[in-house]
Order: sequence, then C-alpha cells, then structure tokens
Amino acid sequence: MFTGLIEEVGTVVRLVRRPEGAQVFVDARKVLQGTRLGDSIAVNGACLTVVDLRDDRFAVDCMPETLARSTIGELSPGDQVNLERALALGDRLGGHLVLGHVDGVGRILSVKARGVAREIRVEMPDDLRPYVAAKGSVAVDGISLTVTDVGERDFGLGIIPHTLTATTLRRVDPGRRVNLEVDVLARYAHRALMTALGQGKPAPREDGLTEEYLREAGFLE
Repeated sequence: MFTGLIEEVGTVVRLVRRPEGAQVFVDARKVLQGTRLGDSIAVNGACLTVVDLRDDRFAVDCMPETLARSTIGELSPGDQVNLERALALGDRLGGHLVLGHVDGVGRILSVKARGVAREIRVEMPDDLRPYVAAKGSVAVDGISLTVTDVGERDFGLGIIPHTLTATTLRRVDPGRRVNLEVDVLARYAHRALMTALGQGKPAPREDGLTEEYLREAGFLE
C-alpha cells in the first residue's frame, strides 16, 4: 500500500522484454534506502516487486497483465518515472490510500499555466467514470491528486509548484498516456451500491446519495 506522495524521480536504464513479461531496471537513490529484495516499489503507480538490487539501481519484473493495463511496457531507457516505497505501519498518510493496482490508462488533453501552478485535463476510460468525483482523490502515474472537476469523459487537476518539481508532471505534454488508479473507497462504495440495486434497493435520485436515500435503501438505521 502507498500514499501517492512521490519520494523520488528515477530513470529507466534498461527494459528487457520476455515472452512472459518484462524486466525494468531503474536508477535511483532515496527509495533504495532500507529496501530489500522482495520489497515493493511503486513505479509510475504500478506496485512492483524488487528482484535485483544494487547501490544505485533496482530491477522489477512485470507480468503481461501489468504491461497490458499500464504504460510500463511503453518505457524506454532515459525515461523518468515516479517512485515510492511501500507505506510502513505508523507512517503519516499525507496523500490517500493507493494500492498500486493500475485501473486503466488515461491521456493528457491539455496543460495550462495558472501563475506558478498548472491546470491539467485528463481523458479517462469510460469504465472509470463512476469512481471519479470532484474533490475526490485519484492517482495519476502514482501521484495522489485532488480532482477539481469532472467532465463527460475527462477530469481536471490543479498541480501546485512542489508537485511539479518533485514528480514527472514537470515535463508533461498533451497526448502523454498516464496510469490511473481510482480511490479504493469509491470503488467499494460503488460495488455496495450496485449490489444493493441488484437486491431491489431504490436507485439514487438526481440529487445523488443523500441521507434520505441511504436510509430508504437500508444503509442507515
């Protein structure tokens, strides 16, 4: 489990493709401190297991599922990636709960300067729309971010200067593909709602999940 607060930007030095997947080698420093073989590191939001470890780099194995559902397979030597070690029990949760399980790939539609900050719009796959809400959380290439607004097929993000300098978003351009992970709490809430509807519970009205609806559906006493 992760927080979505990027610890370091690493550099891909090698990617070896195999019939059963791929192995990625990444130059890094900070995330190697205290890391052992078998530990988890999120690479652009994908939770991967360290299988080789040296003083200035590490390697991770990627299954075909990881390559199919993320942008990891599109990496090339020289590409920069967001890195985060797994959350330790007792650490501060400064972002939100991120599992490192990429739900889908989005695409940067636009990047606009707003003073020292940036406003970014991201196109999302249709199947992720139910889980993205204004003022909710989403992980973009492993970065915990707050959604500013949601459109029909996209959503907006406001990126502060610190995030720009500490992550790969400092060099983001329209057209770039990014890994997306929706808030796990939103996913479970949606699952519970769909299960309730399948059991004959009333559908939410246009005013959304109100307290009155939750009581009527049996979620509240």
